[in-house]
Amino acid sequence: MNKLKPISVNGVHIYPFKSAKELLLFAIKEKKILVAVNAEKIIHATNETRNIINSNIGYADGIGAVLALKTKGIKDAVKIPGCELWLEIVKAFYKSNSFYLVGSKPEIIKKTVAKLKSNYPTIQILNYRNGYINSIKEQNILLEDIKNKQPTIIFVAMGSPKQEILMEHMLEVHPALYQGLGGSFDVFTGNVKRAPKWWVKNNLEWAYRLVKQPLRIGRQIHLCKFVMLLILKKI
Repeated sequence: MNKLKPISVNGVHIYPFKSAKELLLFAIKEKKILVAVNAEKIIHATNETRNIINSNIGYADGIGAVLALKTKGIKDAVKIPGCELWLEIVKAFYKSNSFYLVGSKPEIIKKTVAKLKSNYPTIQILNYRNGYINSIKEQNILLEDIKNKQPTIIFVAMGSPKQEILMEHMLEVHPALYQGLGGSFDVFTGNVKRAPKWWVKNNLEWAYRLVKQPLRIGRQIHLCKFVMLLILKKI
């Protein structure tokens, strides 16, 4: 079997996974960071964020990234939502791996851990904390705890690029499979409602979010710009 290789889009490397299962089998063998890639991350990549993505495992989390892969000849590329992927990782590997969770508000992270333990009674969650890391001292305490406890899978839900930068520091002190989750803990606990299945299935989740949060229009304009750049073959 040929080794899976990433595709470069505007200098951002995206692995052209054909399914979440393929991603899981690939990722569990790696001690790297899973980075959700969408149109916004592609067109607004800085040298720092681009380097983080390219040295780890970028996957198509948004329809923009999928469209970009298709223009590069990857006809069977699929969207793999990060808010679903992390739960697939838990389901597939909780019996033989240990976990560490970082992110969200204190009450949300507690609810997340409680729900995971309810759904998977034998899951090993070695520790967790909220996403409000306000000093280098707090960050160093977290890094030391991860180094000592040595979890095999670590989820960080803090939003980009903050979560990716933190995971880079974590990876330096402890090799593990990492995934950045943004607001996935809020969705998991019901604090934030995800788009209904029809919108998700038809790749219109971005539109649903815009209807619910009109102030997101600035971000959605970037998606339109991205699509135009694809059409004009400038990416």
